[in-house]
Amino acid sequence: MGMYTKPEDIERRSFEIISKELAERGNMRVKSPLEEAVIKRVIHTTADFDFDGSIVFTHNAAQAAFDLLRSGVNIVTDTMMALTGINKAVFSKVGGDSACVHCFIADADVAAAAERDGTTRAGASVDKAAALAKPLIFAIGNAPTALIRIHELLNENKLDARLVIAAPVGFVNVVEAKELFLDAGIPCIIARGRKGGSAVAASIVNALLYFKV
Repeated sequence: MGMYTKPEDIERRSFEIISKELAERGNMRVKSPLEEAVIKRVIHTTADFDFDGSIVFTHNAAQAAFDLLRSGVNIVTDTMMALTGINKAVFSKVGGDSACVHCFIADADVAAAAERDGTTRAGASVDKAAALAKPLIFAIGNAPTALIRIHELLNENKLDARLVIAAPVGFVNVVEAKELFLDAGIPCIIARGRKGGSAVAASIVNALLYFKV
């Protein structure tokens, strides 16, 4: 067996293995090339083929996200890990602004608002994001309370969110918070079930950025 040492060779070989194993699994669910790219990138990040069956795209979300990322939106994450994982150089290359990738979770005013209102910092971060000038893409990989607050503000018409990536990992309120977005009325990419994480949320954004670059 040949040894792969260059990063580009390792990545290429990894995706060859992923494509081969997906074909062997025989999943006949029809996916667009863009949806397939998202699922393969998540599997590449996690080595978990369960995501092939659990990731759901509503309202043609993959194509909507592809277009939005090239139209000057804000990307808001719920963790610094997801913020760090998003490829800001490619975001800038395709027409975004690296300064428009945000995580407010560690901001002092967010901590103060959460304490004042008896909520979580993740929820308070969503309130802060609502004040941003440009439309929003949320990439949520950790906090179901962020998803719940996004859903509340959408229902109150107080949030210009054009896409939600709902991918928290965990056991408490995680499944229920994700399920809210199956019928949210906007494009959503949802990692149903307990699995997800900050790396998953970032990898979904990156897959959409890398496509056809």
